[in-house]
Amino acid sequence: MPLPAERPAAFLNDRWFLLLGIPALALLVLLPRGLLQVRSAPEALGAWVVSLGITTVFWLAGRQLWRLLLRRFPRVEQTTRRLWWLAFINTSITAVVTLGIGLLAARAQGGHLTTAGYLSEFGLNMVPTVVVQLIYESWHLFQQWARNVRRAEQLQSAGVQSQLEALQSQLDPHFLFNSLNTLSALIEPENEPAQQFVEQLADVYRYVLLARDKPTVPLGEELEFVNVYLALHKARFRDNLRVKTDISPGALAAHVAPLSVQLLVENALKHNVASREHPLELRIGVDAGQQFLVVENSLRPRTAGLAPGTGTGLRNVRHRYELLKAAAPVHVSTDAGWFRVKLPLIQSKQEG
Repeated sequence: MPLPAERPAAFLNDRWFLLLGIPALALLVLLPRGLLQVRSAPEALGAWVVSLGITTVFWLAGRQLWRLLLRRFPRVEQTTRRLWWLAFINTSITAVVTLGIGLLAARAQGGHLTTAGYLSEFGLNMVPTVVVQLIYESWHLFQQWARNVRRAEQLQSAGVQSQLEALQSQLDPHFLFNSLNTLSALIEPENEPAQQFVEQLADVYRYVLLARDKPTVPLGEELEFVNVYLALHKARFRDNLRVKTDISPGALAAHVAPLSVQLLVENALKHNVASREHPLELRIGVDAGQQFLVVENSLRPRTAGLAPGTGTGLRNVRHRYELLKAAAPVHVSTDAGWFRVKLPLIQSKQEG
């Protein structure tokens, strides 16, 4: 099952934080202001109500600021930047609000605001601000950790399931790979096409063995494998299969899920006509922004032979990229006789 779209847990339900945290924090902030020296209950209650109002304003303002900055800087690597902005804005707001309240209070009492008095009030007003940010940021970091644990478990489960299905549905790849090497040695040296075909087939299984346990592989490696895989099919389809690859060198270092490009190529060959009258056109390229690998094929579905596709392969590819936390989802479209799949390119810092 794909992971749900991420959104901060504090956005979902912080009712108990508000109902319990604000009154408790208002009382905590009031203690250093001399609550214990108040002699009458009505006076203490009045002081607490005033503190409750101020604490509520600071809490809700800090909560809203945290939400806005989390939307602006949501990624893990942006945490430091988000915290600096929180510290700067909160300190500035608290300083201005404290100054305003202090001046109003001094005027109402017929006195003036002293530096010592201002700094004391500023420090006390920073307490709810800092506490609120610590509560929400800690909650957010805990939820991130929990999501990462679940994601790692799903990746591990998907990998185990994939290996189990491979064991159930096909021969041991090591046995087949070694058998191909033996077959290559038995072929007459003069039969170069046969030698080349077997060597390419061995290269395909070598890549499968090396890449199957990796979460991502460089695009350059995946394309080398796909080229060998297509060469095997060209031996059968010949001019009925036309392949065009246009990849800029700068995109080759980006990563993709292993065997994901091969699956798209395999689907194109499996479900479309490839004949002399209607050759199968296959294009592999990168979009203008170098954010996606684009695999597209001319769309002419087979009317006989293989059963219609179930879409399981594409669903699995989508799921793998969701688990890899790619910057964008896999996009599938059909347009003007072409079937197109866009795989998000994963930068090295996004791996795993």
